[in-house]
Amino acid sequence: MGRLMGRLKRRKTMRHAGSCHCGAVAFEAEGDFDSALSCNCSICRRKGSLLAFIPASDFTLTTPKDKVATYTFNRRVIRHHFCTACGVSPYAEAPAPDGTPTVALNLRCLPDVDLDALTITHWDGASH
Repeated sequence: MGRLMGRLKRRKTMRHAGSCHCGAVAFEAEGDFDSALSCNCSICRRKGSLLAFIPASDFTLTTPKDKVATYTFNRRVIRHHFCTACGVSPYAEAPAPDGTPTVALNLRCLPDVDLDALTITHWDGASH
């Protein structure tokens, strides 16, 4: 998935508000989201996330960090964040291939994004 993060960067244009289901983990993210990545790796397949990647500088957590739990596995490079109350996973963090701090947004957690209008790219993360 790391190689793909660099290819899916977004232009800065629109500010979006997002959250987990219960709202305990809320954030703002800047970008135009007309496409998403659907990955079949062991965790993404189970979560059902539709991902978009932005520089970490375009992401702001607007709720206390103590509401966020973190899970890592395998090489422990990607920090998968989820709500301690409802369990929803709104975002993850990892460096892009060039080292830029990057956030992988679960677009399902951005209510103003029309999921049916997204162009979905399927990524075979299970093989990488």
